[in-house]
Amino acid sequence: MEKSKIELRKWAKDTRKELDIESLSRLFIEEIKKNDIFKNSQNIMLFYPLKYEINLLDLISNEKKFFLPRTNRLNIDVCPYRKGDKLDIGGFGVKEPLTHPVSAKILDLIIVPALVVDKQNYRLGYGKGYYDRLLTHTDAKTLVCIAKELVIENLPIEKHDKKIDIVIVQ
Repeated sequence: MEKSKIELRKWAKDTRKELDIESLSRLFIEEIKKNDIFKNSQNIMLFYPLKYEINLLDLISNEKKFFLPRTNRLNIDVCPYRKGDKLDIGGFGVKEPLTHPVSAKILDLIIVPALVVDKQNYRLGYGKGYYDRLLTHTDAKTLVCIAKELVIENLPIEKHDKKIDIVIVQ
């Protein structure tokens, strides 16, 4: 029997605790830097990692413009971020920028967090739909980094779920 999204989220969170997230993060950063979509993107949105989540913040440099999400009711604000900018703790315990939001339409690439990814490039997030809503407002390419242990055959998909353009597996 297929697992529900709730069961998959619990399994993924438990599985992540066993992974070497620091080493995986370094490997993912190297892979992303080699990717043509990253190389050709100027406006890139990352996410601030939770505990046991891949940390890609070392991608931030002066050659490109970077953005972090800030939750705003049911939506994500796209906020400019540079190393050293002040961050505040948001509604879900995630560090969020204090800068003024910009339109999601300027983004070239969004690196999206995921708990699980399937072989059709659908992702399972934390269940609030923030990124699925954001992706309806932009033509940016999407990228997910996921440990091989968190890739499954098929996720239970709903009509609002968005497919990811690039999945990097380590």
